[in-house]
Amino acid sequence: MNKIILVGRLTKDPEVRTTSAGFNTVNFTVAVNRNFKNKEGNYDADFLPCVAFRQTADFISKFFKKGNMICLDGRVQTRNYDAQDGSKRYVTEVVVENVEFVGGKNDSSSAPSNNDYVDTPSEAPIDEMPEYDIPTSDPYENYDKEVSLSDNDLPF
Repeated sequence: MNKIILVGRLTKDPEVRTTSAGFNTVNFTVAVNRNFKNKEGNYDADFLPCVAFRQTADFISKFFKKGNMICLDGRVQTRNYDAQDGSKRYVTEVVVENVEFVGGKNDSSSAPSNNDYVDTPSEAPIDEMPEYDIPTSDPYENYDKEVSLSDNDLPF
């Protein structure tokens, strides 16, 4: 099975191109932090080239910009071509199949916010509208902390 899931930040704005067949492609690079620290106590990152086609390319080019967090899944593809100087070049990239928004209200994404999807009846008075508790804390603040589990916590 060839499946990859990445969560990271775009290193630059997506680069949109149109193929000779008339459909859009978009190329971009995602910086993905490694889940361990280096000797200096910092997280290193891998910079992974990605490509998306058609509607997925249109969606990425419309809603994602440099610095935005992105979650994507796809497959790893290796291809080769002959360069102008006659040498053979190899390219390994992620072919994106699906993308999702990542981040909160403070993310600089041009993506629709959660509040854009709240369906409220137009005839309801403002003071009778329900309040929505939208978390503002970082869901990954304890990501690198140790988790202790007992045998009773496991489903098998």
